[in-house]
Amino acid sequence: MNSGFEIQLWWLLVLPAFFILGWVAARIDIKQLVRESRALPRSYFKGLNFLLNEQPDQAIEAFIEAARVDPETIELHFALGSLFRRRGETDRAIRVHQNLIERDGSQSQLSDDQRLNALAELGQDYLKAGLLDRAEEVFLKLRGTRRDEEALRFLLEIYQQEKEWQRAIDIARGLPEHAGHLWQKEIANFHCELALAALQNSDISEARRQLTAALAANRKCVRASILQGEADLMEGDTAAAIETWRRVEQQNPEYLALVASKLIEAFRKEGREAQGIQMLRGWFAQYPSLDLLDAVFQSELAGGGAEAAYQLVRDELRRNPTLLGLDKLLEAQILVAPPERRADLELIKNLVHNHTRRVARYCCDNCGFKARQFYWRCPGCGGWETYPPRRTEEFDLTP
Repeated sequence: MNSGFEIQLWWLLVLPAFFILGWVAARIDIKQLVRESRALPRSYFKGLNFLLNEQPDQAIEAFIEAARVDPETIELHFALGSLFRRRGETDRAIRVHQNLIERDGSQSQLSDDQRLNALAELGQDYLKAGLLDRAEEVFLKLRGTRRDEEALRFLLEIYQQEKEWQRAIDIARGLPEHAGHLWQKEIANFHCELALAALQNSDISEARRQLTAALAANRKCVRASILQGEADLMEGDTAAAIETWRRVEQQNPEYLALVASKLIEAFRKEGREAQGIQMLRGWFAQYPSLDLLDAVFQSELAGGGAEAAYQLVRDELRRNPTLLGLDKLLEAQILVAPPERRADLELIKNLVHNHTRRVARYCCDNCGFKARQFYWRCPGCGGWETYPPRRTEEFDLTP
């Protein structure tokens, strides 16, 4: 009993001491906070208030005033430069970050981390302003620092804009893996760009070398196979082109529509058009798509006649009713209809066709950018192979 009483008494003495120490510590923190807040100009808090209320123009003016009153506020300069860049005032953002980097002994010196941050911000300013050579120079200075990966990513963007594909390949190979992303898709497309340029210059051997490298980087690169078929045709080997393009089915059958018209033309040159049509029909039955329907329709129209094309589209429309399918059905029906009915059918077809032009779009999976034609690289976000080779109207179709 006595020992328990002593323990309770000890706690009665210690607990008030803890409360007193906490009160003293709080008083010290509050005094420090008040002292620091009084040292900041009032315009700094006005700027923060404008930012919280999503008024960036007023925030910038307030921060400019704060920086003028107290030029030692380094972080404020960073915030100000970032705001200028987001508003598109890249010349002012450049001046802010250049002034930070060029601070002399009369001003507060930047730490190593702050100097790297200022360089990275200046590089982004130049990039946003389209001054790619200056941006490249800045990001090259950041190589080997703790901002190395960031510098690599921006250099990759610069070299893609400049179409410096070999340099882009070298940079992409130096980028680390993230979430299983090894950059093979991008590297393969860079090689394809070099191959395309070589084909345009009739340098088939260089094109083949680049395409071999593309498939080594990404064996499922459909674009490389398509270009290899083009190289085969340029050398007059139609049979080899057919075999190359048929390989697309094993790589990714969604892209078959991109080679369908090329294939049927190659089969026609070989005198095997019926075999080509039969192959396209088999693909269409197994991998239905609106673009493949169009290719099969045109081949049937040229090889089997209007009636065969009409039967093909009618059967597909019953299976997968779409406006684009209806447009093709009306086109075929006009060809087989009696002359007195063609005028009415053409009127209906024109109305449907005008509407289908608005829905017949490819859509980027990454940014949602829509386009009438297929792109290997999205014009909106710059992503490679982000366009599924299917029209927006058919996403709900069951293959």
